[in-house]
Amino acid sequence: MIKAEEVYKIGRLGKAHGVKGEVSFQFDDDIFDRVDADYLVLDIDGILVPFFMEEYRFRSDTVCLVKFKGVDTQQKAQELTGCDVFFPRALAEEGDEMPSLASLVGFDIVNVSDGRTIGNIAAIDDSTVNILFELEDGTLIPASDELITNIDAEQRTIRMNIPEGLLDI
Repeated sequence: MIKAEEVYKIGRLGKAHGVKGEVSFQFDDDIFDRVDADYLVLDIDGILVPFFMEEYRFRSDTVCLVKFKGVDTQQKAQELTGCDVFFPRALAEEGDEMPSLASLVGFDIVNVSDGRTIGNIAAIDDSTVNILFELEDGTLIPASDELITNIDAEQRTIRMNIPEGLLDI
């Protein structure tokens, strides 16, 4: 059984495309294309289920069409509409040299200057050019390469050199 902490969300399935079982996939992270992965994990009624990909093709920078094994009709593809799509953390960590932003949700941020844990990342705000880590308490911290000193995927921590006064805002 796949556990929620073993995967992270990379997108959502849209409408069926055509009659042969393809489905549109709106993604935030193209890790499935950068890392050798045979499957994606779908949330089917609260249960995380692996679906093996036969093929996929990009429609744009954020949308592709996916054909899953065993999904060979428009009706079967329609049943997947609206499912959240997840990617296994283990595959992402072994195959990608730099973790994707989406995979950092759930990591703790530790301030290098005093060793104090600032909080846990609840979301990534990438709606502007200045990407922010949104902590569970609502605090926003810039996800700047200049501030990040270390990312430890095994410990699920990000060590950052947080400027004095930033947390007082």
